[in-house]
Amino acid sequence: MIAGTPDPAAPDPAVDPAAGPAVSSGAGPAADPVPGPGVTEPAPAPVSVYNIANYLTLLRIVLVPPFVWLLFQDGTAWQVAAFVVFAIASITDKIDGDLARSRNLVTDFGKIADPIADKALTGAALISLSALGELWWWVTITILVREIGITLMRLVVIRYGVIPASKGGKLKTMLQVLAIGLYILPGPFDPLRWALMAAALIVTVVTGLDYVLQAWRLRRRAA
Repeated sequence: MIAGTPDPAAPDPAVDPAAGPAVSSGAGPAADPVPGPGVTEPAPAPVSVYNIANYLTLLRIVLVPPFVWLLFQDGTAWQVAAFVVFAIASITDKIDGDLARSRNLVTDFGKIADPIADKALTGAALISLSALGELWWWVTITILVREIGITLMRLVVIRYGVIPASKGGKLKTMLQVLAIGLYILPGPFDPLRWALMAAALIVTVVTGLDYVLQAWRLRRRAA
């Protein structure tokens, strides 16, 4: 064999895996670096409480007093104005939730303020309607006891686990808003008002019992 001539029987390190990895000539893009042991990805920046989702939640709370004031004024125009304010406040409930999830704007403040805003709006509407003689007090009391009781119960059992909002809970909220809206809006809607409020009351009670059952299961598993 002539010196300097490669042996054809020798393995080609660029092809034969047994000969070890080929050495890059530097041509072509370099491979992405792989973090070594002990190297961690940077933590995501904390979400500021000053975001559009929380602003909408606060707007819902701010709209409660003018809504109640409008509801107690005499005249069709005032009732329509109260309905408009209630509708705007109710719409913000869906918008702020969608924005918080889609834009990663979920904050601890929002988790606390959002249900408070919901309960403040629906509770103020139910109490006002009963005070005006438009809605039976036992309906208002039943709904409020369920809402406040389940909220407190979820806070108590949070040490054992989180009870997520169910589809029934979302249906309950929708039926309550629609029923309350019809009670506020002037017009010959009595049969529809009664039917929607009855449906809202039934779903409210049933979902409340379901949440109690979930809380009992969480407590039992943790025991």
